[in-house]
Amino acid sequence: MGFKCGIVGLPNVGKSTLFNALTETQAAQAANYPFCTIEPNIGNVAVPDARLDRLAAIAGSQKIIPTQLAFVDIAGLVRGASKGEGLGNQFLGNIREVDAIVHVLRCFENDDIQHVDNKVDPIADAETVETELMLSDLESLEKRVPAAQKKAAQGDKESKLIASVLGQALELLREGKPARLVVPGDEEEARVFKQAQLLTSKPVLYVCNVEEECAASGNAFSARVFEKAVAEGAQAVVVSAAIESELVGMDGAERMEYLEELGLHETGLARVIRAGYELLHLLTFFTVGPKEARAWTVHKGATAPNAAGEIHSDFEKGFIRAETIAYDDFVTLGGESKAREAGKLRAEGKAYVVQDGDVMHFLHS
Repeated sequence: MGFKCGIVGLPNVGKSTLFNALTETQAAQAANYPFCTIEPNIGNVAVPDARLDRLAAIAGSQKIIPTQLAFVDIAGLVRGASKGEGLGNQFLGNIREVDAIVHVLRCFENDDIQHVDNKVDPIADAETVETELMLSDLESLEKRVPAAQKKAAQGDKESKLIASVLGQALELLREGKPARLVVPGDEEEARVFKQAQLLTSKPVLYVCNVEEECAASGNAFSARVFEKAVAEGAQAVVVSAAIESELVGMDGAERMEYLEELGLHETGLARVIRAGYELLHLLTFFTVGPKEARAWTVHKGATAPNAAGEIHSDFEKGFIRAETIAYDDFVTLGGESKAREAGKLRAEGKAYVVQDGDVMHFLHS
């Protein structure tokens, strides 16, 4: 299962610098002028999880394979993007393909780095991008909803469903509110809503790019962004893209020493990755053996057959049962065989809902 987080923001806020640090490459050209990123760059990033290393050590696994998220670096948006300004239509199309939006906001002063509006105001920047996304959705729905209503009046059931769900989104957008505030009533409504691929339906993570000395505690700019995130039900994290760039060339020991000097316990990127994982309502289950210990990703609420299908589609089709051990039991008892002896290995059927940290072995026909 692939999950993509699209990194968006105005030009020169640190998007490409953040992306380069995330993927530990220079795949995205970082430069001090607008539109230096024209094609979206995609980087797969391992999700930090200390539990995987612990499981591998207990099982003596030869190989460790973490679960991953994909980050897409999308070129800087500008006012008028919904009308095609600054290659906006192309950029908006790239956003449409992602599962969540990571919105990088400039929360630092620096006279040497140009701001498109010649002022540092992360709230105004966020509103500029959000407005362009809403305008794009509004234009789309003002064509689609009347067409669906017309077909619905002729008795078409699917069109009636589309007109109802997207009609709710259209009303919100006309009020200046994002489509993500729509609450589908059932699975069919959720399907229609998801298929619409509305830009403002996607969950948002605000990344406050601050100066180095504020990386641990944030600053006045980032405090305002956190207030905005709370009010919207979104998430926010503080990162110094400059620090993350410095960390790229360091080994593990050097990184920890450098972070400690700055009063940090982990990298900002680790917080971004974890927050993106949580934003998408994902959880991790593990498969562990002498050959490899591996982390897998599923949505919260996934069943045992769904989890089996992440490994191979045939496992889901021929699912019989899942032998499951809770992470804490696996670690406390010292592995699978001892967990089995202690009665902590459970045989779970098709209705079992996977829990974060489950160590699973699937039996299938």
